[in-house]
Amino acid sequence: MSTDTISPVKEKPKAKPKWLRVKLPTGKKYTELRSLVDKYDLHTICTSGSCPNMGECWSEGTATFMILGNVCTRSCGFCGVKTGRPETVDWDEPEKVARSIKIMSIKHAVVTSVDRDDLKDMGSIIWAETVKAIRRMNPETTLETLVPDFQGNERNIDRIVEVMPEVVSHNMETVRRLTREVRIQAKYDRSLEVLRYLKQQGVNRTKSGIMLGLGEHEDEVIQTLHDLRSVDVDVVTIGQYLQPSKKHLPVKQFITPDQFKKYEAIGLDLGFRHVESSALVRSSYKAHKHID
Repeated sequence: MSTDTISPVKEKPKAKPKWLRVKLPTGKKYTELRSLVDKYDLHTICTSGSCPNMGECWSEGTATFMILGNVCTRSCGFCGVKTGRPETVDWDEPEKVARSIKIMSIKHAVVTSVDRDDLKDMGSIIWAETVKAIRRMNPETTLETLVPDFQGNERNIDRIVEVMPEVVSHNMETVRRLTREVRIQAKYDRSLEVLRYLKQQGVNRTKSGIMLGLGEHEDEVIQTLHDLRSVDVDVVTIGQYLQPSKKHLPVKQFITPDQFKKYEAIGLDLGFRHVESSALVRSSYKAHKHID
């Protein structure tokens, strides 16, 4: 197996292929939600991250919310979120998120966050309080929590387990060989152990996601899928990495639709309940279907 790593040398940006062209979001439901978001100054990662699937997800009553601020303590090479010293915790945030979900009449909410390694509980208390607030204010809304690794601390992970979201997700992001360059402060095996622990503690549906196009090889992607199934992950998302800015890791290759279909077939053969695999897939794509 090749041992080459991601080169920091500046490369000429690769032209995006036609299958990465995104249609502007349309539809009555999208227009209504966009109006509410603007009117009440609601914060969704759908809008702040310019997600290509925003129109589709919103029309199906799904939206993603980010908690614990917008400054991360980690400096992953793929992520567009700012790195630095985060602001103090906003203890009113759980109610604010729950209120946003109610205003938008969201049927299935995905909640994610920055990493908060600066906090003793790594943000897990706010995580739990956010789920509780959403449950109180939106009892019919189903939930997916896309959580950080909490540095593998079981007590912090237990706080997520105890509030029982329908789906608990933690992303591997990339293959083992590239983890150090892509995720820097994260560890491949630690993420696997987080996913294993979640399932062992009784989480009904676990989920993970990886990005392609960072220089990984096919056999490494397949091995990652095997690793995820070895810890009983139920759902996997596979999408194309796109460079947020010139400061971030370059795109090494654009994966073809046929290759994405191949990975989908392999994943289903391995026993995943759901495999979302295509260029524009992101972590929360078709998230409402993953509770089934």
